[in-house]
Amino acid sequence: MEDPKRVEEGFGQTPLGHEDDSNDKELEGDNKCDNGECFDNIAKENGSVATGELTGEEEAPLEKTKSKRVATLDAFRGLTIVMMILVDHAGIAYPALDHAAWEGCMLADFVMPFFLFIVGVAIALALKKVSKIKDAVYKITLRTLKLLFWGIVLQGGYSHALADNIDLAYGVDMKLIRWCGILQRIALVYFVVALIETLTTKRRPLVLSPGHLSIFTAYRWQWIGGFIAFSFYMITTYSLYIPDWSFINHKEGKAYTVKCGMRGHLGPACNAVGYVDREILGINHLYKSPAWQHLKACTLSSPRSGPFREDAPGWCHANFEPEGLLSSISAILSGTIGIHYGHVLMHFKGHSQRLKQWLSMAIGLLVLAFLLHFSHAIPINKQLYTVSYVCLTAGASGVVFSGFYILIDVWGLRTPFLFLEWIGMNSMLIFVLGAQGILAAFINGWYYNNPDKTLVTWIKTHVFIDAWHSWNLGTLLYVIFAEITFYGVLAGILHKLGMYWKL
Repeated sequence: MEDPKRVEEGFGQTPLGHEDDSNDKELEGDNKCDNGECFDNIAKENGSVATGELTGEEEAPLEKTKSKRVATLDAFRGLTIVMMILVDHAGIAYPALDHAAWEGCMLADFVMPFFLFIVGVAIALALKKVSKIKDAVYKITLRTLKLLFWGIVLQGGYSHALADNIDLAYGVDMKLIRWCGILQRIALVYFVVALIETLTTKRRPLVLSPGHLSIFTAYRWQWIGGFIAFSFYMITTYSLYIPDWSFINHKEGKAYTVKCGMRGHLGPACNAVGYVDREILGINHLYKSPAWQHLKACTLSSPRSGPFREDAPGWCHANFEPEGLLSSISAILSGTIGIHYGHVLMHFKGHSQRLKQWLSMAIGLLVLAFLLHFSHAIPINKQLYTVSYVCLTAGASGVVFSGFYILIDVWGLRTPFLFLEWIGMNSMLIFVLGAQGILAAFINGWYYNNPDKTLVTWIKTHVFIDAWHSWNLGTLLYVIFAEITFYGVLAGILHKLGMYWKL
């Protein structure tokens, strides 16, 4: 059976790791194979760059080949979606699954950089050959705009009926709309990294020179771009003067003033990341439930959420954007490291060669992250997207990616990870339905007598929480078996039917 021609990108991907009977065109060239392992490329003339989009009419392939593609990409992508569902819906029961309140790193803090890492890997494969740069730039721009649009629709505050929220209302006050979010950050990183990859296509070597570092020098422009982003972030973070600031909490109807007057501070109140977002976006357009509200300084319920302390400082009541502008510039580094892993996959044919490159870099990044954090030079902080956080999460991404590659593509242990592959093939759909709670919200709209009595709440309460006599354990099991397992089965059925979300 001929599989849909979909590209190995962040969402809505081509099925990987199975036989493919057709040979797609790349963005502007023919599909080539390295050591019998081919990478799916750009979908047809009216497709989009690295979108995983199945488009209209196809041109006839130049020749038919059978190629085995790397299943690790879909499994890694699926794992990231599963992690997002788990931490978003079970983090309230187990704080270790949720975001770190400020410094440190919990499971939820790995989700965003895992997304950016695999987007970077996919860009390298999708833009392996580019002939018409103008067309490529157009498609990259169109893809970016689509991601921005869906990001604002899904996380801008329009829907109030997410999974565990029984407020069946829609609509958002444009004075309070949230402009940033997960897809918006992915869009920015994708745009920058893909644009550099496209504009430097004529500078790429066909064959690497000998040496372990040749892969870095061959793609020096990608690293230069990452270094510029790193430099801009560091200079702004440590040199920008942060004055005192005031705001009104609209829920409380109360005004607060925060005293700052300093530079280079990495605490919640007076950091440059928050200042840039407040000045450019406006504090009313930032995330209204920042993780710092779980700090002991803000609530006696720490590390869980709870009512504010009577003596909580003013900044505890403020909005803060974890996917803001300055921190998203730092996030470009995550995409840059991801694209490096994709370049290694393209140029090195042997399993041992690839793993040597991947693991050496991953271990180096982890060591650097721990040195920066425990020496108190630069703490690991997801909210600020510090360099130590980039190193930690990129190193973890490299280790997990390498582990999946060994298990799935080297040893051939695909069966235990098939549900992750299926979710990874339809990751945009599962992201919307599951991680963003759209399906549960739709079901919650059909209630009996009052909005508290829905199928979702009945299953969660009676099948899981009451059966285990524990709200925490019942919530966790509900997320695993009623959500993650359900979406794995749904993704598998859609895969068998050849149905994928096109973005």
